[in-house]
Amino acid sequence: MPLAFPAFLHPLLPARFRTRPKRVAVVRLSGVIGAVSPIRRGLSIAAVAGSLEQAFGLKGVAAVAIVVNSPGGSPAQSHLIHRRIRALAEEKRVPVLAFVEDAAASGGYMIACAADEIVADPTSVVGSIGVVSAGFGFDRLIERIGVERRVHTQGEAKAMLDPFRPEDPADVARLKALQADVQTVFTDLVRSRRPNLKPGEDLFTGAVWTGRSALELGLVDGLGDVRSTLRARFGDDVEIRMIAEARGSFVARLLRRAAPGGTGLADEAIGAIAERAAWARLGL
Repeated sequence: MPLAFPAFLHPLLPARFRTRPKRVAVVRLSGVIGAVSPIRRGLSIAAVAGSLEQAFGLKGVAAVAIVVNSPGGSPAQSHLIHRRIRALAEEKRVPVLAFVEDAAASGGYMIACAADEIVADPTSVVGSIGVVSAGFGFDRLIERIGVERRVHTQGEAKAMLDPFRPEDPADVARLKALQADVQTVFTDLVRSRRPNLKPGEDLFTGAVWTGRSALELGLVDGLGDVRSTLRARFGDDVEIRMIAEARGSFVARLLRRAAPGGTGLADEAIGAIAERAAWARLGL
């Protein structure tokens, strides 16, 4: 049985008698997943891989906490991030906790499902297990202003969903088939990672719920926040090690914004609008 010493004596004790606090690495994954615009980048496996490797490679780490705050985005990038988290967790044999802030929706929820446990705030937005594709049609506009659209392809589906031509039912059918495939991957993943989903509830309609309702449905495991949950789980002296987000250098971001002709700033504006629209779909 280990000897118990008063806390104030710990710094004076030989190393073999000291009780080391548990160490937990925290990685924040915030924002839209995938490329928001040609220059403005969201979350991707390339952007977060380094942070994840650092978190799971931290010496003596007792757990890795993934803080998710995302309305979703690219299914492929969401799935790749999910798989990388699971691979590292299994390789390092480290448990993973996910904490939902404003939202873990769509691809954000897919990433959260990589955790062994999901903890949300009662007011978090959780779910949106579905697939969406959105765009605009400009065919009537260009006809009105006298512009003729000319497209030459090899392959009848190469110009699928061209926004400057009338919508083709065959294109829509192909898109629906793609969406169905992605939805199958998503629902299978959720079912495999969340075995305690509430029976009799259709959770795969793309709907969202608050954290409180998500707990009742089995979409999350508890309610709380990072600090209080980690202190309750690993002790008040838990060492919380924040892993810096991979955002690129300050100089690189300035250069992108100062692209020739002001396109960098314009792209930032377009990207900001697109990101705002993604959050707006959740009412946030």
